Amino acid sequence: MNRDALVFTGLIVREGDGFYSLCPELAVASQGKTETEAKNMLREAVAGYLESCFESNLPYLRPVPESEDPRRTDAQNVVSVFRLRVDLAVKVHA
Repeated sequence: MNRDALVFTGLIVREGDGFYSLCPELAVASQGKTETEAKNMLREAVAGYLESCFESNLPYLRPVPESEDPRRTDAQNVVSVFRLRVDLAVKVHA
């Protein structure tokens, strides 16, 4: 595994005519009209969330409670589970 990356879980869940996406380890979610759009929007949301946490020196892990995890509560509508890999880049400012 790359030491310069974090790996999380991504979920795509069918909801009505669209999809929502969720990273359960971070409690970050997004949505889209298609599976691909929901996945891309989740990537952007996770990147923005982590960047904000790192810049503010805040903890980033905040798991979704099991009672709210769609894999447990809405498994029939989970259409995709995937690895969400976040590459880390170190920037030094003085």
